[in-house]
Amino acid sequence: MVALSGGVDSATTAWLLQRQGKHIAGMFMKNWEEQDTVSGCSAEEDAEDARRVCQQLGITFHGRNFSAEYWDDVFAHFLAELKAGRTPNPDVLCNREIKFKAFVDHAMDLGARRIATGHYARRRDNPDGTVSLLKGRDAGKDQSYFLYALSQDQLALALFPLGEMKKDQVRSLADQADLAVARKKDSTGICFIGERNYDRFIDQYLSAEPGPILTPEGQLVGRHKGLIHYTLGQRKGLDIGGRSGFSEAAWYVAAKDVQGNRLCAVQDSRHPLLMSTRLWADTLNWIGGKPPTSGQRLTAKVRYRQADQHCTVAGCNDRILELVFDEPQRAVTPGQSVVLYDGDQCLGGGVIADCNAPRPSWLSPTEQSNSKPT
Repeated sequence: MVALSGGVDSATTAWLLQRQGKHIAGMFMKNWEEQDTVSGCSAEEDAEDARRVCQQLGITFHGRNFSAEYWDDVFAHFLAELKAGRTPNPDVLCNREIKFKAFVDHAMDLGARRIATGHYARRRDNPDGTVSLLKGRDAGKDQSYFLYALSQDQLALALFPLGEMKKDQVRSLADQADLAVARKKDSTGICFIGERNYDRFIDQYLSAEPGPILTPEGQLVGRHKGLIHYTLGQRKGLDIGGRSGFSEAAWYVAAKDVQGNRLCAVQDSRHPLLMSTRLWADTLNWIGGKPPTSGQRLTAKVRYRQADQHCTVAGCNDRILELVFDEPQRAVTPGQSVVLYDGDQCLGGGVIADCNAPRPSWLSPTEQSNSKPT
């Protein structure tokens, strides 16, 4: 069963598998109920494009609505994390709970033995019967970061036909096959928001209380529109300008005080408040089943498309991972994922809980500690 999104990657995935002689069908997942007429998600258009590809290839089309599962297992968590002052990554949960769980269950019910997606990632079958997740060959499109939370069972069912390819090759194949979506523009951003204004969308679900923006020294420089609309390192949307006694340099979010509803901003993208060499993560998942060992040298990403960062495992148990980086990392953000690699192999990772960046002295006591989580 091929997970068809209505885009060029999944369509090319289906075409490639059919060329290999696989007996395939396609399934489109509707993960969000559109509630306005200005939606950028265009689920109906995407579903129709997926259906057209199936007709073109002569394979069966299935449509499934996973909106309820998405709300319960992804979106509710997304809102709770925003409310707590963190910056969640819904794509990780969507892969684990929807694309490789709800989708798989429905595919198996229809008689499928394997699933295939258009992810730019690779899997490796090991001699001991385990399966490893590897980076996609296209470094600019590699999506292993979003797949780190998969289990052995989930990964063992999955095929990633695009893993060895680069995006321009995929486009070329789609043109060669004259696929209906060959020239379709790639989708970007969070799927349930689409092209809508992010702040207005979030305001539909969470109340945003305005508050002060302070410098690290506690000087008032502006007003924020609600902490749920900001993340560490953010530059746009602060609306601070022309302040007496300050330069015209850009301002960046450096800290969030959820208890006091205050935002800290600085005029240096690499200000000490934004830099850390150590982080702690929880909600861990290790694809191979075994955690890394203390002292192990690896690389890690603290955000998607970041270059690999050299690091050392300072400690790891069932609950907490502690990493020390060779070079200071900018805007290590609680709620985002840190993903570990040994060469091209994605070992797994966890959700960032804290880091050792310094804090403004005026932060509320509960926001002040950056010691190791227990």
